[in-house]
Amino acid sequence: MPKFLVTRWHGMHQVWSFVLMVLMSVTLAWFEWLLGLLGLLFTGGVLFYTVMAEKAFRKDLKSYLGTLSYRVKKAGNDVVSELPFGIILYNEDRIVEWHNPYIAGMANRETVIGMPLAELFPSLQQVKEREGTIEATVGSQVYQLIFKPKERILYVKNITDLWQLGRKYEDEKLVLGVVMIDNLEEVTQGLDDHQRSSMLAKVTTEITEWAQKFQIYLKRLTSDRFLLVTDQRTLKQLEQSRFVVLDEVREITGDHKIPVTLSIGFAAGAGHITELGQWAHTSLDIALGRGGDQAAVKVGSRQSFYGGKSNAVEKRTRVRARVVAHALRDLIKESHNVVIMGHKMPDMDAIGAAIGVMKAAQLFGKEAYIVLEGVNPAIQKMMELIREDEKLSKRFVSPEQASALITPQTLAVVVDTHKVSMVKEPKLLTQTERIVVVDHHRRSEEFIANAILVYMEPYASSTCELVTELLQYIHDRVVLDVRESTALLAGITVDTKSFSLRTGARTFEAASFLRRNGADSMMIQRMLKEDLEEYVRKAEIIKHAEVLYEHVAIAVTETGRKYSQLLIAQSADTLLNMTDILASFVIGERADGLIGISARSLGHMNVQVVMERMGGGGHLTNAAAQLEGSVVEVAERLKKVLDEIETEEGLFE
Repeated sequence: MPKFLVTRWHGMHQVWSFVLMVLMSVTLAWFEWLLGLLGLLFTGGVLFYTVMAEKAFRKDLKSYLGTLSYRVKKAGNDVVSELPFGIILYNEDRIVEWHNPYIAGMANRETVIGMPLAELFPSLQQVKEREGTIEATVGSQVYQLIFKPKERILYVKNITDLWQLGRKYEDEKLVLGVVMIDNLEEVTQGLDDHQRSSMLAKVTTEITEWAQKFQIYLKRLTSDRFLLVTDQRTLKQLEQSRFVVLDEVREITGDHKIPVTLSIGFAAGAGHITELGQWAHTSLDIALGRGGDQAAVKVGSRQSFYGGKSNAVEKRTRVRARVVAHALRDLIKESHNVVIMGHKMPDMDAIGAAIGVMKAAQLFGKEAYIVLEGVNPAIQKMMELIREDEKLSKRFVSPEQASALITPQTLAVVVDTHKVSMVKEPKLLTQTERIVVVDHHRRSEEFIANAILVYMEPYASSTCELVTELLQYIHDRVVLDVRESTALLAGITVDTKSFSLRTGARTFEAASFLRRNGADSMMIQRMLKEDLEEYVRKAEIIKHAEVLYEHVAIAVTETGRKYSQLLIAQSADTLLNMTDILASFVIGERADGLIGISARSLGHMNVQVVMERMGGGGHLTNAAAQLEGSVVEVAERLKKVLDEIETEEGLFE
């Protein structure tokens, strides 16, 4: 190629290269600017759209919230108006300030604003304001009241259906009972087969008709025992009727020398049916232990007694005495030693019985001790007689000494009481499991539960009588010295008021045995002699006696003056000897600060029931109680109890 052409080509190439470079630079700059502009526009658009969208959202939200607030407010008003329970706002004076419509409907009024809560719910008059729930009845409806004292708000809920269901459940709970003819063996002695069958048929018919009347399932278990199955509703009816079958059976067999009596044990409220059965038999045992002719009812922790208007029938046979004597003999032989306790403030019966049991232990070569702390006026003269015999007096030890003597192999014998609270030192009973109870009192709800041998016969005149019978069977050759036999006979003499009360054939047989063993009646008379000063004090007590219900004498001692329990008891005995007096009660302050009551009757009134309601116990004709307070307060309480019994069933037969 020519040179000029080459030179020209290179020149043009450089020009075009330059132009191309300029164009490319311009294009890139414009493209970058365009991209920046587009980005700016896009960002602005996005921001604009976001602002506008948020503005629209806020507007819509505000509108929605306004609508929702109205709906919630309206729904709240509707809910409060339609709530299935009531709400009451009240002030510090317990006056209603506001309530929802439920309360107006409940009270059947347009409004109760301004009404006191106690007027709206009368049961609140006796309830202090406190947080919690109570039940209140308005008309036929039952309401649950829930208090919020801090906010002064009361919620009211109708629980009538639930309450009725619970009541129905309680009413239909299973109840078991056992009926036993107390004295079948004693009544039928001397009767031929025809007379025996006729009498049994008469009694069985009466029991069957009674069961049918109350719709009770009745099943005969043995010739003298029946099983009862019912519910708690029927049991309440039986309690309201006070078990009239007891009186009816006694009346229809009254033409017999010894009328037939029944003992009934009922149980309800146990956790399991096996426990319920055990309770029923325990209730029957208690009824029998209290002398029979009565019903014992256990509902949960409540124990109630009905009947018991007649004295316990004396057992004509000594089979049980012989069996118990042999069992006691075996226990003594297996024991390391024997510790005997009576009740607090012991009397001659307790001391005499303790000496008798001590003698039984000595017959088998066992060391025996009697727990005694202090001498009270009732046993002062007896203890003076005992102190004359150094060998015998050494057997009396204090509770502290007895505690050191007791081991797990010790036999603890409790005489003349069956209550743990009445024992002089209850702690001693926790140191051994070998416990025997010998008592003649009617059994009460409180009992030494872990005793391995119990000999309780309420027909007996005294514990000394029971111990005397045991001595005759416990050993082939029993020889008592003068002081031992005299102590036992003194116990019988005191508890029978010189053989004038609660005596049977076996009482005199026991006394005869003691006399044959050297019991000195003149020594007993010296022990029972009264001081002139004590006699005057007794006359002062009797002077203040008042007569209620025409035949009940109540004497209350002067406030601040203290008397021995013996003097209080002797005053009650003396009052009973007055014309037209069928029962006597003497209330006095004892030396230990307690208020003592001695109750006596001639059998027309059950003073045991009266004393049990006062926290004591005893026999149908001889009972007592010890309470805290003043003589005036105790007297008022006694009169109230007498009023209750007179209203419920009458004081006299």
